[in-house]
Amino acid sequence: MLPNRDQVATEDTWDLQRLYADDASWEADFKRFDDRMPEYESHRGRLGESAAVLAEVLRFDSEMDRLAERLGTYAFLKTTEDQTNGQYQAMQARFQNLAVRASQASSWMRPELLAIPDDRIQEFIASEELAPFRRQLEQTLRYKPHTLSDGEERLLAMQGEMAGAAGNAFRQLHDADLKFGTIKDHTGRELELSNATFGQLMVSPDRAVRKQAFEQYYEQFEGHKHALAATLVGSIHRDVYYARARNYESALSSSLFPDNVPQTVYDNLITAVRESLPSVHRYFDVRRRKMGLDDIHQYDTYVPVLDSIKKHHTWDQAVEVVLESLKPLGEEYCTTLGKGLRGRWSDRYPNRGKQSGAFSCGSYDGDPYIMMNYKEEVLNDVFTLTHEAGHSMHSWYSSKHQPYEYYNYTIFVAEVASTFNEQLLTEHLLSVADSDQERAYLINQEIDSIRATIVRQTMFAEFEKKTHEMAEAGEPLTVQTFKEVYRGLLNDYFGPDFAIDEQLELECFRIPHFYRAFYVYKYATGLSAAIALSQRVLKGGASELNDYLSFLKGGCSQDPLDLLKSAGVDMTQPTPVATALQRFNSLVDQLDELL
Repeated sequence: MLPNRDQVATEDTWDLQRLYADDASWEADFKRFDDRMPEYESHRGRLGESAAVLAEVLRFDSEMDRLAERLGTYAFLKTTEDQTNGQYQAMQARFQNLAVRASQASSWMRPELLAIPDDRIQEFIASEELAPFRRQLEQTLRYKPHTLSDGEERLLAMQGEMAGAAGNAFRQLHDADLKFGTIKDHTGRELELSNATFGQLMVSPDRAVRKQAFEQYYEQFEGHKHALAATLVGSIHRDVYYARARNYESALSSSLFPDNVPQTVYDNLITAVRESLPSVHRYFDVRRRKMGLDDIHQYDTYVPVLDSIKKHHTWDQAVEVVLESLKPLGEEYCTTLGKGLRGRWSDRYPNRGKQSGAFSCGSYDGDPYIMMNYKEEVLNDVFTLTHEAGHSMHSWYSSKHQPYEYYNYTIFVAEVASTFNEQLLTEHLLSVADSDQERAYLINQEIDSIRATIVRQTMFAEFEKKTHEMAEAGEPLTVQTFKEVYRGLLNDYFGPDFAIDEQLELECFRIPHFYRAFYVYKYATGLSAAIALSQRVLKGGASELNDYLSFLKGGCSQDPLDLLKSAGVDMTQPTPVATALQRFNSLVDQLDELL
């Protein structure tokens, strides 16, 4: 029985006092932010007066943004502790409303800044007063072709809450309204089938349980497919609308623009993965044979080929294993992380109402917090811990070495540090494995990680690209057309010998990332970069380690592709993805031999 939040031991929870000592302190800062918001209007019309005035306004905006980050981080983290706590749900909603109003209040800034004559703004940028904001200003000037008039920008800012309607509708359907009934697991225990337990049931050793869970789960998506399709259409049309409103060539180019990533990176990823699909199909056949199956279905692809290795790690033992695996990253990295994980960076265990899953949440003024729902008997939770620790140490290094304006690294590089840590943990566990069975288990896990993170996410990325292109071409997006596009991708990615159930076509309606499109490709590029960089550090010396740590310290002080290139990997070329997939092929060979 899960404990209530107030029954959880204090030492097993995160300490949010670096953000706010208590809710009253948060309320005081909320009021301070609200009271200062009219100052935006007092600065209107003054940006072109002088470099000193522009610097003053940018300092004010940065102070407000930093305060908003602090307020928002605290409110968000409090809601995750117990999602039934109405007080913190209200706090989060109040902050979101405040943030939208702040966006409206400051919406004039970019149009006014971009209206300053080119020679004058270049003179400003070269001045000493604006040195701390030089890159920020240069980045803003990139948006000149995509920035509208003051009034138009205000209208777009006012649409903020409305623009999230499709995503909110999906979340309510997916997380609250869809009811999947109950099901018995392989031990005969009756479970409520839910989004959370569906994943657990897909790794059940009993194939009949997996099949029943799969079919029963997708019955609800079949019953709500029209509503789900409508929400997905709404999300796609929103992306197309904003891209067109801001004069981008496409929704995809709009999403790539902030990171300054050329579309060739996206297209190269799809091409490289498609060229490697025969290896993926071969893995499915290896899996089918080793599991003794006549045919293989999607519900057979998550359960380990071998019975789970029995490994028990208390929290402290898991921390020790993680730190041992991360020794190649040096003393500062491991000492800092050890203090955080043994201290109160992390909210460790499940409690009633707590958000499921895990995440890292770094901010400039707080610790790089980690949400876990740690289970001592699940080896994968040790991998989850090192993954989130990678994010947190990335936040720690960037906030320590960059000013606020340049500390917050982009999503494009975010998954590199986390999956880098997973690579080191796998290497460590393989080096201390005491049997071929244990090595095979770890290799199987690594194969499935690459398949899930590079191959599967690339299939998702291709679906997003195809459906947005259909919307942009005026082609109808319906239940049937969505299913047809998705079925084509399933056929290609799973191969001719894979038994694709008709229900799997409905998967396109249940992937949360599809409602905030063009994110998933970054998982694939991130792991590809992490595999290349981890091998570089493990096989290299002080110089290679320094390159990687400099990447962690870089925040957003450079474009993400430049940060990665400085660390030793060029993502504008197809080589890193191809190399990762060559590793996948080699691991399939090893698994086949060991089994």
